[in-house]
Amino acid sequence: MTVHFIGAGPGAADLLTVRAVNLLRESAVCLYAGTYLDPGVLAHCAPGTELVDTQRLDLDQITGHFVRAHAAGLDVARLCSGDPSLYSALTEQTRRLDAHGVPWDITPGVPAYAAAAAALGTELTVPEVVQSVVLTRTQARSTAMPEAEALANFAATGATLVLHLAITRIRVLAAELIAQYGPNCPVAVVYRASQPEQLALRGTLADIADQVESAGLRQAAVILVGPAMTPSIDCAQSHLYDPARVRAASEKAAGLGSDRAV
Repeated sequence: MTVHFIGAGPGAADLLTVRAVNLLRESAVCLYAGTYLDPGVLAHCAPGTELVDTQRLDLDQITGHFVRAHAAGLDVARLCSGDPSLYSALTEQTRRLDAHGVPWDITPGVPAYAAAAAALGTELTVPEVVQSVVLTRTQARSTAMPEAEALANFAATGATLVLHLAITRIRVLAAELIAQYGPNCPVAVVYRASQPEQLALRGTLADIADQVESAGLRQAAVILVGPAMTPSIDCAQSHLYDPARVRAASEKAAGLGSDRAV
């Protein structure tokens, strides 16, 4: 028996990996967070699968389901929003499983930030504009952030910032980021990326809070900040596709081919 931590992706039922779908079909028990999940994802489970919504359970109660399934010899699919490597409480859960001697594994999923970028038709790294992406969150009524990870420190790099779990603080965050990025820095907010309710907002640090509050967004939204968010941005050509580099590589390959033929 194994607990399979499965990246459920951003919500759309057809954005799961093939491995994830197979594990859902094969697991007798499925634990999921109903708040963020498109119900269509659960349609991949086999008929008769025990479905457990964890949105009102604490970690000890969730662990209880794992342990009971293990005792009964049943595999468990533990669906995580987005990818298990980001804000999934994976560490807390696997630590408890190790203490109980319950085996587990991980199947990655499509992260929310990638789905948000796709919804916007945007690349987060743009040649000679920005080449780094910072995935972070802020603190309100949640786990404390390490002191070194202050938002101002990340903003000072000029990288594309992707803020999770922060939509209710959009006005405070925008005001804080203006100091580094300026009031006209482009910002995008994507609510429930890939799901039927998807909503994408574009603006600047000066006006994005007004848009978010007018739309009534309170959860399930990703905030993306930085010059890469500029619509139809003008940028340099990537070195990978530079004609001179491609020509040189082709000539080198042709030369090596001639050497082999001799």
